[in-house]
Amino acid sequence: MTDRRDEQLVAAQLAELYEKAFGGRPRGRYRISMKHMKALTGRRRVPAQTLQKIAEELYEFGYALIDQETFFVVLAQRTFTSYRRVSDGCIAALVEPPDHA
Repeated sequence: MTDRRDEQLVAAQLAELYEKAFGGRPRGRYRISMKHMKALTGRRRVPAQTLQKIAEELYEFGYALIDQETFFVVLAQRTFTSYRRVSDGCIAALVEPPDHA
């Protein structure tokens, strides 16, 4: 296998892929297999700490790396800003016992 590659470099390349056209789209979210992650990192096995460092570096570029066990998803952080927020009332309804009057 090739030489091990720096996590910051791998994260930069993953961020770069977000902006490239492939899969029928000009840019955007994508999934990457463990096989391809191994190739990018230059490893036969990619340990959890390496994946965590890549995720942290990718976060600095404005992206999120989500581990789906057999593949990874790369999304822009701004994707999540429009998601609805859970209110205190929603959580209270889940954790407080219902009134049995």
